[in-house]
Amino acid sequence: MRAKHLRKYGKRPFSVVVVHGGPGAAGEMAPVAKKLASGHGVLEPLQTGLTVGEQVEELKAALLKNARLPVTLIGFSWGAWLSFIFAATYPELVKKLILIGSGGYEEKYGRKTHRTRMARFSSQEKLEFKSLENLLGHHTTKDKDVIVAKLGVLFTKIDTYDPLPQGKGKVEKVSCSADIFKSVWKDAQELRASGKLLELGRNIRCPVVAIHGDYDPHPAQGVEKPLLRVLKKFRFILLTNCGHKPWIEKEAKKRFFDILKEELI
Repeated sequence: MRAKHLRKYGKRPFSVVVVHGGPGAAGEMAPVAKKLASGHGVLEPLQTGLTVGEQVEELKAALLKNARLPVTLIGFSWGAWLSFIFAATYPELVKKLILIGSGGYEEKYGRKTHRTRMARFSSQEKLEFKSLENLLGHHTTKDKDVIVAKLGVLFTKIDTYDPLPQGKGKVEKVSCSADIFKSVWKDAQELRASGKLLELGRNIRCPVVAIHGDYDPHPAQGVEKPLLRVLKKFRFILLTNCGHKPWIEKEAKKRFFDILKEELI
């Protein structure tokens, strides 16, 4: 991983690693990294691999070169899955795994997420979503990164319970990649559909904590129930009045960061 694809916060040693979602939404975990940096050295890798396997190896290289091992991995959304896969593949490199807003670990929960989002859309938003989805799937469409970014904004709007106001200059820049999204998500969906994603959990040795909002369109039971079956050391924390990104939620932000700080002691 090149230096431009790795951000560092706080002071050495770097023992905490935040992993963004998307796939391909590089930079979205910056607010979490900055908040934790007052007490910990934090790495924020910006994933560039085009397959799940490439992203796992990319993460490994970044950790071996820059981190004090084993690390605490904090993964958000797709990053929760990537961190889960990484901890199963290289268990000796991870001392604790924290999953935030993870997608469900069985196929049926993915379908439920889609139904929830469709039900939350207004008629106009539904039309916008269908239009963006069609553009993203068409081979002649240019600037697909912009399309992915617009989809992200649309989803964030309906995935959030009660967002904090974000003044000018406070919004973190997120670099969206359509190529990464399309390629990696295809891999990830196949892993879940085959049952291999969940089975990987049997290889995880470290404690695992899942933090999930009760308004997150990814159903909480899709994380809690499957992981209870395969993990030996697992805790599930449900945040009330909280959507997909706890750090932007008016009612859940403080408790979210209090929990993270406690888990990093």
